[in-house]
Amino acid sequence: MEKRVQFDFEIEFTNGGGLEGKAFRLDIAGDTISDQELADYLVEDMHLLMVGKVQIKHKVIIEEKHKRAPINIQAAGEKLVDLSHTIEHGLVTYKGLPAPIICDYLSREESRKQYASGTEFQIGKIEMVTNTGTYLDCPFHRYENGKDLSEVGVERLADLDGIVIRVDHKENFVLDVDSFRGKELRGRAVLVHTGWDVYWNSEQYFEHHPHLTEAAARYLVECDVKLVGIDSVNIDDTRSGERPVHTTLLGAEVLIVEHLCNLGQLPESGFTFSALPPKFKGAGTFPVRALAKVRS
Repeated sequence: MEKRVQFDFEIEFTNGGGLEGKAFRLDIAGDTISDQELADYLVEDMHLLMVGKVQIKHKVIIEEKHKRAPINIQAAGEKLVDLSHTIEHGLVTYKGLPAPIICDYLSREESRKQYASGTEFQIGKIEMVTNTGTYLDCPFHRYENGKDLSEVGVERLADLDGIVIRVDHKENFVLDVDSFRGKELRGRAVLVHTGWDVYWNSEQYFEHHPHLTEAAARYLVECDVKLVGIDSVNIDDTRSGERPVHTTLLGAEVLIVEHLCNLGQLPESGFTFSALPPKFKGAGTFPVRALAKVRS
């Protein structure tokens, strides 16, 4: 049976005045909807400005035939896809590098001694190498005089037009120039989807893994890409001490993001990519919350 929500509402405006509704009904999908979803819908649907407090009252769910499309089904527009792994205490991102230590600097219990009754806080402490989780490399990571995190402009980090290059690791571990030919690459964030992230936080993740060749890196530089990401342990072949892909890309100020995930949720194009680290001086690598904004 189709469901509708019936409720009263009161909306206050920051410049004075207000708006009320009684026994208002809307079509919904499922058996429930939050007060916040209803408030947001009312403000957007009625194109209200200068809205202050919104109260939803006497909300009940009733069985009644729908009059229009349910309001809590996502309309055409944009959706965000999280492309970052979760960082937790003891996580090993790269074999040989220490795992992060995540603990209390000030625990809630200790904070109660410093604040009024009923008030408590937690202040965390994190000790880690900068190559932890899903992270971004900038030129300073490879070159002493290259740009560090504080010197990379936000226009190189946020809302980059993106493209996904799919190469199944079960079929090919090595991405050469041919993997990128025939694609619209110029000015884009090029994200390499191999499916290797399925092995994240396991021993197999650190074994021989998908990677780019030096020739592929040179080709991407020639195509003037802005950033290259991969859902693997490293964009280079780590079986030797050479890192030609890092050398080539970072030498041309093409940023790198490693240890991505969920690239299978993205279309080949029609999205933007963002990966913003803190603005640290003297650091060339740091974890990011990488995400894609997909245009529906």
